[in-house]
Amino acid sequence: MKIEGGCYCGEVRYSFEGEPGPAMQCHCRECQYITGGNPNVFVMIPEADLHFIGGDLSSFQRADIDNAVTRHFCPNCGTAVGTTTAGAPGVFVMKVGTMDDADFYQPDMAIFTKDAKSFHHIPDGLPSFEELPSGF
Repeated sequence: MKIEGGCYCGEVRYSFEGEPGPAMQCHCRECQYITGGNPNVFVMIPEADLHFIGGDLSSFQRADIDNAVTRHFCPNCGTAVGTTTAGAPGVFVMKVGTMDDADFYQPDMAIFTKDAKSFHHIPDGLPSFEELPSGF
């Protein structure tokens, strides 16, 4: 599968070709801050098959949170492109909203549903976990 995308201003572009990993909705409070209140919808993809074109991403990681993820964003327009974490080496957690064509996206699970807000939509029948399930 080929996935292409980028930030709002177009400075950062990426291309991925291969098999993406799990697709998820994350309802944790940290993701709600980054998205402006919505769940974070993403696909986990192998970094080895991901190529960034154009500008470099800026990064941010909170020092006051244990095992905080590193958030990657466009330094020009601020678009959150994805995250990396020490808990999943070699994986880039790509935000679906940055993809040129995300019609393929179907979440495999919803995580951190204990933090979900009443306006968050979790599809009926979607495996849901109050926290991160073991193995991730």
